[in-house]
Amino acid sequence: MNTPPIFAVSQAFADGVSSFAGLLWGWPLIILLFGTHLFLTFRLGFIQRFIGRAIRLSVTKEEGAEGDVSNFGALVTALAATIGTGNIIGVAGAVAMGGPGAVLWMWLTGVFGIATKYTEALLAVKYRVKLANGTWAGGPMYVLERALGMKWLGILFAIFTCIAAFGIGCMTQANSVVSQIQQTLPDSNPQTVAWVSGIAMSALTAFVVLGGIKSIARFCEFLVPIMAAGYVLGCVAILIKNWAVLDDSIILIFKSAFTGQAALGGFVGAGLKEAMRAGIARGLFSNESGLGSAPIVAAAAQTRNPVRQALVSSTGTFWDTVVVCLATGLVIVSSGHWQEGLDKTQLTRAAFADLNVYGPSILTFGLLTFVFSTILGWNYYGEKAAEYLFGTRAVFPYRILWVLAVLVGSVHKDQLVWDFADIANAFMALPNIIALLALSGIAARETRANRHELTGKLAEENTR
Repeated sequence: MNTPPIFAVSQAFADGVSSFAGLLWGWPLIILLFGTHLFLTFRLGFIQRFIGRAIRLSVTKEEGAEGDVSNFGALVTALAATIGTGNIIGVAGAVAMGGPGAVLWMWLTGVFGIATKYTEALLAVKYRVKLANGTWAGGPMYVLERALGMKWLGILFAIFTCIAAFGIGCMTQANSVVSQIQQTLPDSNPQTVAWVSGIAMSALTAFVVLGGIKSIARFCEFLVPIMAAGYVLGCVAILIKNWAVLDDSIILIFKSAFTGQAALGGFVGAGLKEAMRAGIARGLFSNESGLGSAPIVAAAAQTRNPVRQALVSSTGTFWDTVVVCLATGLVIVSSGHWQEGLDKTQLTRAAFADLNVYGPSILTFGLLTFVFSTILGWNYYGEKAAEYLFGTRAVFPYRILWVLAVLVGSVHKDQLVWDFADIANAFMALPNIIALLALSGIAARETRANRHELTGKLAEENTR
């Protein structure tokens, strides 16, 4: 039976979009993003060494500071958007393609990406604006307009953010939740599960996002610590079970990161180049450092000092990649299943199933909570981008469309949506990197001028 011409054209178009998305997320963008991480790390004097101070500041409230939510609220909202399926399924995919060495390269993107996340947040707070309705707005679009006089590029960034938000932050995430529930309930009718889950998820999303950033932040302050801690502790339990091979697994990760790993069984990843590409790409996509998303919510934080909030925001990359992704990577590698030629989803399930009944429960808990939190966090990113383009009148209609998109994504899966979202994500990064590199000198000067925020010495002297 011949394929009707219209469907052939549609398939060709979909294949073209998919190929273009893969091309964008190839070596050029990977090198650009990772290179920016390295450049800013040295430009800022290795800001990562203050991560301990940054973690303490993230749970310290600034009294009398202007902003819409606490610095902790801004952090967990950004984490809600950042910690998602990439921290679980994506890590397994990196190991499946690049071998155990991919885990180290992924971890290094998190370490160096802290400097980029710090710079993004510093610039977002420095150039944020207070709107007529009393709320705060900031992010790469305002930085491009106010600091570089490139409003046209800010508009492009906002457009791509809106597209990426509905794709990678909403519809695809909703479909991931439904798929997980369907696999958990294999004897139930898939369509019934999709509609019931979609309606329930849409209702819960509406309950949270229609109240705006304060409602989202309150919910995330409750959800994010529980989901992250619960998942990491579950990974620790699996690693305790795998304790006998854990040392060998860590040695293998380091060794194969620099030498490559020969194919074993059906394992397809081999060579240093593939380990680097898989690990760095997964790390960049997971922690979003350099994409320009997290600074949008950092600009809403209650803070008097851009450096202080930048430190707090930088911990998002630390928790996402240095901790959560590493925990997943160690579980995957120590399980040994990466040698069996499984795809990323099968590999994830096999690794967690080794802990009998508890492992699959940990995996299900992680996937469901990580994915739903991403829907909440990306709503705010897309909302603020729409606000930049069309004004505050666009905010409420955008929230309504977001809730409807959750339902659509729940009952309908389209790979084209994933690919368009990947393309938009890449085009978000390019204007943001221009701003980061062009204004790195300002970020360095602000950091030197506010060194007391890095060391905490002035605060200590004032309490004596």
